[in-house]
Amino acid sequence: MSRGPLDGMKVVELAHIMAGPACGMMLADMGADVVKVEKPAGDDSRRFVPPRVEGESAAYLMMNRNKRGIALNLKDRDGVEALRRLLAEADVVIENYRMGTMEKLGLGYEALRKINPRLVYCEISGFGRTGPYASRGGFDLIAQGMSGLMSITGEGPGRPPVKPGAPITDITAGILGAMGCAAAYAHAQATGEGQRVDTSLFEAGITLTYWQSAIAFATGQAPGPLGSAHPLNAPYQAFRTRDGWINVGAANQANWLRLLDVIGAPELDDDPRFGSNHDRMVNLDALVTVLSEHLETRETADWLTRMEAAGLPAGPVLTITEMHADPQAQARDMIVTTDHPAAGAVKSIGLPVKFSATPGVIDRPAPRLGEHGREILAEIGYGGAEIDQMLAGGALVIEEGLETADPRPRREARGAT
Repeated sequence: MSRGPLDGMKVVELAHIMAGPACGMMLADMGADVVKVEKPAGDDSRRFVPPRVEGESAAYLMMNRNKRGIALNLKDRDGVEALRRLLAEADVVIENYRMGTMEKLGLGYEALRKINPRLVYCEISGFGRTGPYASRGGFDLIAQGMSGLMSITGEGPGRPPVKPGAPITDITAGILGAMGCAAAYAHAQATGEGQRVDTSLFEAGITLTYWQSAIAFATGQAPGPLGSAHPLNAPYQAFRTRDGWINVGAANQANWLRLLDVIGAPELDDDPRFGSNHDRMVNLDALVTVLSEHLETRETADWLTRMEAAGLPAGPVLTITEMHADPQAQARDMIVTTDHPAAGAVKSIGLPVKFSATPGVIDRPAPRLGEHGREILAEIGYGGAEIDQMLAGGALVIEEGLETADPRPRREARGAT
C-alpha cells in the first residue's frame, strides 16, 4: 500500500523546535521515511512544558509524529560518523543549525555532495544563507517584526504592534521548505543532481504580505493595521453579534447586496458613502458602525442561518477547541489520533493536502528519545556489537526502558488522511 506521494524518499531531519520539524512532518505525512536526529538531551521542544500528555511534552508530540528517532552525540566522532553514513544514503537532509555548524562537523553541503551527489540539502534559518543577516540566529517573533507582519496586525493605527497568535513564520518556513524539498527531489530523480534548498523565517513572513506589499508598491505608503478588516475590500471582517462574533465576507457588489437583504437595510445601497467598494473602503469606519447596529440585534447562529440561505459567505469565530470539534474539520481528517507508548492516545493536526491516488498516512507517534536508534543504525550497516559500543561510549543515546522494547509496528491511526 502506498504511504503517500513521497513514499520511498529518505529524509534525515537535523532540526529542532518548529520550522525544521514542520518541514520534516509535512514530508513524513506525504510518505517519506523521516529519521529525526536529536542531541543527547533531545529536541528543545521536549522541554516546552506545560502542558504535558502523560508526562510527555505536548509541543514535541505535535511536531514530530510520523518520524523515527535516533539520538546521536555529535561531539563524539563515532556519532558524527554515524550521521555521515546516514546522510550518504539519504535523499534529503533538513537542518536549521546556525550557519557554519554543519561545516564544522565536516558535513556541509560541499562535503556531502561528494559522497552523495543526489542529496537535497534543505537549510531553514532565520534570514537565509546569503545577505548581510545570514549569520544571525532567527526566531518567529523577530521575523514577524522584520518582515512587516506586526506592522499590519492589530486593532488600528496608533495601537501597539501585535504578533499574530500562531508562530506563522516558523510554520510557513517549514511548509516552504517541504515544497522546496519535493521540487528538488523531483529534479534529482530525473537528473541525478541534488542541490541546496535555502529558505528562512524572514522570507516566510515576507510572502505573507502580498496584498499589503501590492498597496505599498502602488502608493509608496506603508499600510497599517485594520483589525480583522481587509486592506482592499469591504465589508470583509468580524462583526459583533448579540452573543459573540461573526465574520462576513461581503466584499464584492453581489455579496454586498445580499448582505443588505439579509439585514433588512436595502436603503444602504443608495447611500453614496457605500455605493461601491471604493466608497466603502474610504468610509470604512462609518460602514462598520452602521452594519454593527444591525448585526448586534441577533445571535450568531441566527445570522449564520440567514446568510447561508442567502449564499453570503460568513462564518463564526471559533475557539481552538471549537475548531477541533467542527464537523468540517472532522470530515476532512484534520484531527488525527496516534497511540503513543507513554502518552496513550495523542491527538494532532492532520495532513492539509489530500491526494486521491496516494493518500498520506499518519500512523506513528512522535518518537521517544533514541527510540529507533538500533534499527536505524542496523539499516546502514552497523552490527550489534558496534551499536553496543556506541551506547557504552555515549555516541548513541536511547531513553531508559526502550532498549528491551520491541519495535512498534506502523499502523493506521484513527482519523488518518
